Amino acid sequence: MFSREKKTLIAEWWWTIDRTLLAALIALLLVGVALSFAASPPVAVRLGYSPYHFVMRHIVFFIPTIIVLIGASLLNERLARFAALFTFVGSLILLWATPFIGFEANGASRWIIIFGQSIQPSEFIKPSYALIAAWLFSLSMQQKEVPGKIISFILAGLIIIPLLMQPDLGQSFLVGVTFFALLFLAGLSWFWIFLLFGVSATSGFGAYLFFPHFARRIDGFINQRSGGPSYQVEKALQSLLEGGWFGRGPGEATAKNYIPDAHADYVFSAAAGEFGIIFSLMLASLIGFIIIRSLSNAQNQTGLFARLGASILAIQFGLQSIINLAVNLNLMPSKGMTLPFVSYGGTSMLAIAFSMGILLSLTRKKPHERLLSGLPPYQKGNNKMAGVSGK
Repeated sequence: MFSREKKTLIAEWWWTIDRTLLAALIALLLVGVALSFAASPPVAVRLGYSPYHFVMRHIVFFIPTIIVLIGASLLNERLARFAALFTFVGSLILLWATPFIGFEANGASRWIIIFGQSIQPSEFIKPSYALIAAWLFSLSMQQKEVPGKIISFILAGLIIIPLLMQPDLGQSFLVGVTFFALLFLAGLSWFWIFLLFGVSATSGFGAYLFFPHFARRIDGFINQRSGGPSYQVEKALQSLLEGGWFGRGPGEATAKNYIPDAHADYVFSAAAGEFGIIFSLMLASLIGFIIIRSLSNAQNQTGLFARLGASILAIQFGLQSIINLAVNLNLMPSKGMTLPFVSYGGTSMLAIAFSMGILLSLTRKKPHERLLSGLPPYQKGNNKMAGVSGK
């Protein structure tokens, strides 16, 4: 199946994909399953479910996540753009519908029920928008008459407006950073960098004035005694300190029992209490390795779309991870953002699998464009690559 002589789809995929990065992603997924056993039972019991309710749901989503990860990595650039466009249109429709027909949880309407399953459309809108915007940017850089940057800016607005209606400032921030990061990767001048910094600062101040939920989180972060969000942060810090270097052992930590979202946003803190600081550092190192390897692979691409698309997907993964870890360490206010592949959440797991699967596809050894495209297999001595221009 994986023989170099056999020009099959699977063989071509196996010998062109970054197997080290794929193994690191699967390892992170397995860590998430293991940590669900440690962090989720107290939350499930507190909510009236069986102790392993969230564990079983996490495991149920594990197989589809692997399928999406590998399936997306099989796509060529043309099919990756098509998949991103299809996902973007569907997610955008659901995103606009969520404030009106979605259900509320924790003061925000971010979820919608489809076929009996709760879905958070914003999770899928992030990677799909990143790929569509990267494609538009690559077109505008190659064909000056294509207004790719303007279209990307308009699409970002169409996403951020319904996100603010929910409200979901964390995902709005990530979408905005996606557009700004693409501008930077495309060669943004210092004038625009300072201008956008000023716009970002003004937007943050406006969010504090007009979104009470956001203001409470900021106030709770500044004044740790004000109650509200600071309670969860306090318990998370207790869990971080409780484990010491080597942890209390599986099921022995107690501070995690009082963290409301120990299975989701604060799974890193719960893991520290169970398995210790050394394990937490190893987990952070694994995430750091994935980020650095992804960015390195992205910069080695000759195709403009592949380079921009893979870079922005790596940036999204890295930024979401950094925000979650910073919240757990009380370095920034709570954002309600999951730790990729580790926190509980079926929608988040599938969306990140789609994102990293496309990243693996875009960074495969050339000519990965021949897979699934009907072109003849790569022949030695013919080093021409289809689609290298990103068109």
